[in-house]
Amino acid sequence: MTNDISTLVPIRDHDGQQVASGRDMHAYLGVSSNYTTWFDRMVGYGFVEGQDYVSISGTVPTGRTDRTYTQIDHAVTVDMAKELGMIQRTPEGKRIRQYFIEVEKQAREAQAVAAPSGPELVARALIEAQSMLEAKDEKIATLEPKARAWDHIVSSEASWSFNDAAKFLFEHKQIVVGEKRLFNRCVAWGYLYRDHKRRPHVYQRYLEQGLFAVKARTYRDHETGEVFESSAPQVRITGKGLDTIYRRLTDGQLEVSA
Repeated sequence: MTNDISTLVPIRDHDGQQVASGRDMHAYLGVSSNYTTWFDRMVGYGFVEGQDYVSISGTVPTGRTDRTYTQIDHAVTVDMAKELGMIQRTPEGKRIRQYFIEVEKQAREAQAVAAPSGPELVARALIEAQSMLEAKDEKIATLEPKARAWDHIVSSEASWSFNDAAKFLFEHKQIVVGEKRLFNRCVAWGYLYRDHKRRPHVYQRYLEQGLFAVKARTYRDHETGEVFESSAPQVRITGKGLDTIYRRLTDGQLEVSA
């Protein structure tokens, strides 16, 4: 693959904004999944259609005479392109992020050369400040209910299985981590260990800190109806534990693969 990213991922103008093709980025990054699957997964990180990207379509030849099909692509903003590069966490992802940082830098320098002065600058600054305040208020209004819901979870007396905890992390914090990966992370961090029968246990100090809880497992004898307690209790994550794990998972990372 050539290192000339500008050839492989060209920048063009779309409605007065610099954009790149989502399909060009997908090809450069060498993603193994197909384009539609990959882009849908990337949109799950919170990108908004009409703000961060727009869908575009075009006809593509099939290789047979007079036969074409419609192909969906996306015009991706420079900011979104930089974040997509960060998410991939590969050498290609790093190079593509640096490429778009340079594109943004050149755009700023070009604007600075033609920058207005005097009253026009003041007027623009006031308009921009007002827009920023409005955007901030809108973002706060959107995030505040989610923040309150998370605070309620963290302060609650409840606890969750690793499967449910993984779902909570995705629903409330957009952290993509499966049940098994979450459990293995907790083992790697030294919170949990397995005994000689591969049964999970929590180190006592983390129980005392309130990060985990253990719950007795029960089962019923279908013939007699008698209820028995299993010798291996279920390890569960508390609200405080969820918050601690969330902070560790997001320490310098944007994605944790399931």
